Amino acid sequence: MTSMSSSARPLLNRRLAEFGTTIFAEMSALAARTGAINLGQGFPDTDGPEEVREAAVRALRDGRGNQYPPGPGVPELRAAVADHQRRRYGLSYDPDTEVLVTAGATEAIAASLLALLEPGDEVIALEPYYDSYAACVAMAGGTRVPVTLRPHEADGRPVFRLDLDELRDAVTDRTRLLLLNTPHNPTGTVLTREELAAIAELAVERDLLVVTDEVYEHLVFDEAEHIPLASFPGMRERTVTIGSAGKTFSFTGWKVGWITAAPALVTAVRSAKQYLTYVASGPFQYAVAEALALPDGYFADYREDMRAKRDLLAAGLQEAGFGVYRPAGTYFVTTDIRPLGESDGFAFCRALPERAGVVAVPNAVFYDHREAGAPFVRFAFCKRTPVLQEAVRRLKGLAG
Repeated sequence: MTSMSSSARPLLNRRLAEFGTTIFAEMSALAARTGAINLGQGFPDTDGPEEVREAAVRALRDGRGNQYPPGPGVPELRAAVADHQRRRYGLSYDPDTEVLVTAGATEAIAASLLALLEPGDEVIALEPYYDSYAACVAMAGGTRVPVTLRPHEADGRPVFRLDLDELRDAVTDRTRLLLLNTPHNPTGTVLTREELAAIAELAVERDLLVVTDEVYEHLVFDEAEHIPLASFPGMRERTVTIGSAGKTFSFTGWKVGWITAAPALVTAVRSAKQYLTYVASGPFQYAVAEALALPDGYFADYREDMRAKRDLLAAGLQEAGFGVYRPAGTYFVTTDIRPLGESDGFAFCRALPERAGVVAVPNAVFYDHREAGAPFVRFAFCKRTPVLQEAVRRLKGLAG
C-alpha cells in the first residue's frame, strides 16, 4: 500500500477547506485550560424542567425509543410540534406529512440545504450568521451571498438592522433560497412584522424557497414579537421552519430538533436527513413531546428569567466600558470593543481569559466580510445568576 505524499491531492474536500475547528471548540478549550468563566458557547449551566428530565427517564425505563425510532420522528413528538405551531401561531400542519424530527437544528439546516440546493445555486443569508450555515451551503455545492445586518441607532439605542433594499438587490437569477434566522444569533435582532412582510413579498415575487431558523422563538424580550415567516401570505408552501428543544428547554445535549413545511418540502428534506443520522434521540423525543405541552406559564417564566440575566450582563458590560447592543431576542449580547481601545475581536477574545478570567467569542467568525465584524464580541447570558455576577465583577477590571 502506497502512502499519500505531500504532493497528492488534499484529503479535505475543497468545498470545506476554509472550515477548520469551530471557534466554539477553541474558546471552550481555552476556558477549560485557564479556568475562565465560559460565556462564549451558548449552552446553559443548569438543566431544564425536572418533569421533562423525568419524562426522559421514564421513556428509557419503559423501553420507548431505546431502539430505532420511526424515521420521521415518534408520533407523539410530531403531534406535539404540530399542536405547538397551531396553538402559538395559528399554523396548521399535518403531523404525519408536514413534520420531521431531526438531530437538533443543525441537522435540520444541513438536511434542508442538501435537499433543496443544486450546485451553483445562490443562498442569501443574513450576516453575521451561525457558522454551520456557511459549511452546509458549501457541502450542498451552493454559493453563499451575505446580506449584512448593520449597526445603527433606533430610539436612542444601538441595534443591528436589516437593509431591505440591500436584500432585494442581492437577489439574482441564480438565487434559489433565503436562509433566515430570527430571533437572530449573534446580534439579538428580531425581525419585525414589516420586515417579514417585505421578505415574504420578495420571496413570492422571485419564487424563492426560504429556510427559517427559529430556535430562539421563545426568547424574545420587551416589545419584540416572534412571528413565523410561514404565517405570511404565499409563504407556507415555500418555507421550511426549523425549531429545537435545546434552547427552549435547556437540554442542548439531547439534540432534538424539527422542521415544519408543506409535504413536498418535508419529503425532500427527509430524503437527505435519512442518510445523515437516519434517526436520533429516541427516548428524548418522548420527553420533548411532553415539554412542548407545558403550560404557557413555563415559557413566560423562562423568558422573564432570561430577560433579567440579559439586563444583568448588559449593564455590567456597559459599566466595564464595552459598547453594548442590548438584544431583543436570543441569549447573547453583542458588544463593541472599540470604546476599550481595541479593534481586533480575535486577539481580544484570545487574551481575555488571562486578562479577566472570562471567555467570549469574536463575532468576525460569523462574517464573510471579516472587517465588518472585527470590533464585535459576543457574550452568552444563559448561565446561573451568580456566575454572571462574578463574570461582571471580573470584566469591570478591564475599565480600570
